[in-house]
Amino acid sequence: MLCPLCGTRRARRGCPALAKSICAVCCGTKRLVQIACPSDCTWLASAREHPPATVVRQQQHDIGFLVQFIRDFNQRQSQLFFLVTTFLVRYEPPALHPLLDNDIAEAVGALASTFETAARGVIYDHRPASALAERLTISLKAVLAEAGQGAGSVFERDAAVVLRQLEDAIRGVRALDQANRQAFLDLLRRVITKTPDAGAGVTPGQDAPGDTRLIVP
Repeated sequence: MLCPLCGTRRARRGCPALAKSICAVCCGTKRLVQIACPSDCTWLASAREHPPATVVRQQQHDIGFLVQFIRDFNQRQSQLFFLVTTFLVRYEPPALHPLLDNDIAEAVGALASTFETAARGVIYDHRPASALAERLTISLKAVLAEAGQGAGSVFERDAAVVLRQLEDAIRGVRALDQANRQAFLDLLRRVITKTPDAGAGVTPGQDAPGDTRLIVP
């Protein structure tokens, strides 16, 4: 029987998420990206316990790249960084409109400007140029508003710092891999594990629900 996902290779692995058999290649490449694997999947557990050497090296490279942008963060800023990046991994754009790195950079840049302005006592919403980036901005702003409820200008300054650094990180990844318009988003998917409810409604200083965390090779 052929794999129902690729239609070319033999289906040899039972997939509990899809309730059907798929090929090993689709299992390995679509796991946690296009397939919502349950935590008790034996293939997922095996991959986490014994990742290929190339995967480990890639994760080490990815984490090393991110660390240079977050190494000077305080505790609140670090928590905000993982709240925002987890949100980005979970974000579902409109059908037929994939989320690209440039959209994310526009959105976090506009939000950074909004928080910088607010920290100076002026309420003004900066808006990105593209419609998809604006949609993302609205959704992300709601998440941050909940996280920073009652924290005032201190939170606004921290959020602005995190979003600016995130904007720089996105542009840094794009400069290294210009052919891939989702290079930064792919990096996040490689280093952040998630469960369906992870990262929602997180207040800095509290643990995120679910099993969202940075992968440490």
